[in-house]
Amino acid sequence: MGRLEGKSVIITGAGSGIGRAASLLFTKEGARLIAVDRTEGVKETVDQVRKAGGTAEAVMADAGSEKDVISYIDKALSTYGKLDAIWANAGVSGGLVPLSEQTVEHWQEILRINLIGPFLAVKYAIPHMTKQGHGSIVCTASVAGLKSGASGHPYAASKAGVISLVQTTAYSLSGTGVRINAVCPGLIETGMTKPVFDRAKERGTQDKIGQLNPLKRPGQPHELAAMGLFLASDEASYVNGQAFPVDGGLTASMPYTGKPI
Repeated sequence: MGRLEGKSVIITGAGSGIGRAASLLFTKEGARLIAVDRTEGVKETVDQVRKAGGTAEAVMADAGSEKDVISYIDKALSTYGKLDAIWANAGVSGGLVPLSEQTVEHWQEILRINLIGPFLAVKYAIPHMTKQGHGSIVCTASVAGLKSGASGHPYAASKAGVISLVQTTAYSLSGTGVRINAVCPGLIETGMTKPVFDRAKERGTQDKIGQLNPLKRPGQPHELAAMGLFLASDEASYVNGQAFPVDGGLTASMPYTGKPI
């Protein structure tokens, strides 16, 4: 029996990267999935799930739109009759723009998707989960939300906000049986980070990517999916209100350029 056998699950940002890897892993473990993304890639994800014998429906939606969030949650309820877990994973990087050149509109769009999106997922999932007395919410934050130096300003601020959202919501859900946690990816090879990897390949320095962490390599989407699976499953029944770095050990140390002691 799979670790998510028979559970109704929503994953946003499911069109590529971590979301696609999670979709494939969760359904392999028995989840019945609503895969959400604003790109056509979500249809390919669902095709891959079905070819592997899993159950999934694709929904094209904007994770930062209140109307769309209500719609994809209603889709899970009408299709599977319940909602056991949701992973608010959709996000955008915003690039690296000098602080003096950033605009209010730039900040607003990143916050809309990266922070308001998870808030909306939490807000509209909670009533259904509390009514049934159980549920797991997972949000994708980032190591950039824990320490500086990993991204641009608005992205880092949005992910710090996600971590705070998770911590405060855990206490708002006291006594309900509903849990909420965050995963904090380090440098993971996905569509969002593709420019980083492409630039390194152009310079011939791809072997240096990930060298700042003790494992000396970047992460892969399936490694984040595995953490999300644990948090969504009943195995994490006493894990709540936490933000877990999945970063090869990057955040385990202060910046240090010398040899390990």
